[in-house]
Amino acid sequence: MKMNLQSVNFNADQKLIDFTQKKLDKLDTYFDKIIHADVYFKVQNKSGKDNKVTEILLSVPGGDIMVKKTCNKFEACVDECVSSLQRQLIKKKEKMSAHV
Repeated sequence: MKMNLQSVNFNADQKLIDFTQKKLDKLDTYFDKIIHADVYFKVQNKSGKDNKVTEILLSVPGGDIMVKKTCNKFEACVDECVSSLQRQLIKKKEKMSAHV
């Protein structure tokens, strides 16, 4: 799957990019018609530990799916986003198969 990644207020290292790509590639097993993913990593200027925001916009036929999570590490955010996307893709696939 093609992934566009943008990091705001910092430079993402290659390890984070590879981790994100690997997690997103697993979504193809749940829904095989994914067009591409736009991933945004942001660091917020606030005093709490949970200052890292991850947004994933998944382009699929019939509309896009957007997920946004805030955590203390980007890897944890990606895990939460991917599990949420996984549930949404399964629902979408069930709806599509019910209409056929």
